Amino acid sequence: MDIGEHKAAITGIGQSQIGRRLQTSGLALTLDAALKAIENAGLTPSAIDGISCWPGYMKDYPGFSPVAVHELKDALGLNLNWYSGGAEGPAQLSSIINACAAIAAGLAQHVLCFRTLTESSSQSGTRRASTTGTGTPDARLEDRYQWQVPFRAYSAANWIALFAQRHFHDYGTTREQLAQIALNGRKNALFAESAIYNAPLSLDEYINARMISTPLCLYDCDVPIDGATVMIISSREAFSRPSAKPILIEAVGCANHGRDSWDQRGDLTSMAADDAAKMMWSRTDLRPNDIDVAELYDGFSFLTLSWLEALGFCGKGESGAFVEGGQRIALNGELPLNTNGGQLSSGRTHGYGLLYEACIQLRGAGGARQVAKGPRTAVVASGGGPLASCLLLRNE
Repeated sequence: MDIGEHKAAITGIGQSQIGRRLQTSGLALTLDAALKAIENAGLTPSAIDGISCWPGYMKDYPGFSPVAVHELKDALGLNLNWYSGGAEGPAQLSSIINACAAIAAGLAQHVLCFRTLTESSSQSGTRRASTTGTGTPDARLEDRYQWQVPFRAYSAANWIALFAQRHFHDYGTTREQLAQIALNGRKNALFAESAIYNAPLSLDEYINARMISTPLCLYDCDVPIDGATVMIISSREAFSRPSAKPILIEAVGCANHGRDSWDQRGDLTSMAADDAAKMMWSRTDLRPNDIDVAELYDGFSFLTLSWLEALGFCGKGESGAFVEGGQRIALNGELPLNTNGGQLSSGRTHGYGLLYEACIQLRGAGGARQVAKGPRTAVVASGGGPLASCLLLRNE
């Protein structure tokens, strides 16, 4: 199958320090990760002719997206033929998909894709990062937010809790089953040097944790961090470093056929993940049983369950039973899941950390958390509700 994303590959990866309240500027973190990724690809900054990011610079949301494309361009001294940055797209991995499209169109040869957050340092006792904004008094209270904020549906935690509650009601999913996403992530985080939470977590601790938005408790919510992750997406024709191990992009998924809403979708047991996954599988001959590693978005634990169903690893309503007990999704299980601890334990990198980890696993560089069977394929997914994108990756 000859499709556009087959012209692109991930050739370099880089990540800055990931931590809490680092008090380092977003630009400094981004430069650190960018230079690592460029070196990892065997390139120099002069070879980079494209930049792609999501969601672009946003001033009203503390630490959510503190670096603009033009700042990074000037800091690295780049001469760009193409660049893109904006919030309107199929979730966080849209920046990677945009880069693939630019390469397929011949607009660039080496695109630097970045995601930077300084939410941890930006928060204080009176200031919090929020989906509804904390800038001007009326920040983002237009459109759908005017119907949500007055009823205290301030954040995605509230919106996703609706989906989780409906799933629990319709399919008998339990908190003990949902807990396995957090517990599995914490087990894997014990072997991840950059993990934020690296102490063991028990089922009792999970069940008795503070409730955030029923049925989501504290351990169902990812942790805000400071850090930057950078991927270099290159044209396969332009990349000629024989000693490198480029990660091939087998297929992408970015469709959204449902209503563009969190709380007004026709079916609150489905998300745009269903459309994105269906699109991805239509662009490859591989199938779910061919996948060796899954790095699935866990900004909130229920999103991982929704992605397991959307991607066909289990049937509709069966994700709770699929993860029950945790054996199937463990490092040595049938489908190793979120092998670096995911965002619940390793920090909210908005899907980029999961993509970074997928590349680590496919390169066999995971150390103590490396999946032993030598993975050759991986799926990465990001987003929830009306936002969803996914990538199918493989070795050469």
